[in-house]
Amino acid sequence: MMTAQASSTPTPLNIIIHPQSLFSILDHTLRRNEGQERVIGTLLGTRSDDGTEIEIRSAFAVPHIESAAQVEIDMEYHKTMYNLYHKANPKEILVGWYATSLELNAFSALIQNFYSSVSDGTYPYPAVHLTMQANPSSDISIRTYISTNVGVLPDKVSESCLFVPVPNELRYSESERSGLELIASAKNSESRDTTIISDIASLERSIEEVLTMLDRVSAYVSSVQDGTSPANVAIGKFLLANLSLAPKVDADDLEKLFNSHLQDILLVVYLSNTIKTQMELFNGLKRTAVIS
Repeated sequence: MMTAQASSTPTPLNIIIHPQSLFSILDHTLRRNEGQERVIGTLLGTRSDDGTEIEIRSAFAVPHIESAAQVEIDMEYHKTMYNLYHKANPKEILVGWYATSLELNAFSALIQNFYSSVSDGTYPYPAVHLTMQANPSSDISIRTYISTNVGVLPDKVSESCLFVPVPNELRYSESERSGLELIASAKNSESRDTTIISDIASLERSIEEVLTMLDRVSAYVSSVQDGTSPANVAIGKFLLANLSLAPKVDADDLEKLFNSHLQDILLVVYLSNTIKTQMELFNGLKRTAVIS
């Protein structure tokens, strides 16, 4: 039986999930063998110094065979892939495993014990177990757990694991947000295809979204002032905190700053195109000299 975790070891209070890891899990789900109910894999990420927060940044698939009577995991494949991932990203460590099913059974406890082991697991920290349901006809459901040992008998390993839910949140950067919005724009298309728009079109769309949000906030504030909508203290504090962060700049000064910045950008574009033209001309003259 796996060694029990020390009571002094801090348990994670929040799990942060990055989109890249979810895309890896979804790709693994689409590539699963016919008739396979669920697939599993390893989660990699970082852990805060106090151990209370874990970031899941990437994931890779681990082959396994599961039947009603037993489960087999390719542990050597897991070790090899983890070593390769760790060499490419030394900051990312083993944090747990995933399964594409919301069900928790005796096999889940066995796999959890393996990922929490002393030799090849996350010990002394608890391993994170992420479950994800990705049916095409329903929304994606994600849950995260940690485990604690409740049994003492070696022949009752499958019954000695209690899964405890842990809250999670999806976090992404601004650059990732643009990609996610582009992918999400294909959900209303029958072919599920989308085209990459230009930077100007992306800027225009972003400005339109900001204007829409401002109109919605303005309508809400007006409805509260008119008494048609109930006031919400939390929303009021949130709006006040965000408005206080806005710089107090006169409209004319803002226009001058914007035009100056735009001129700088145009100058950089002009210089880059000039350099590109000179390099092409130089290469053309060089090829001509070699031929002659």
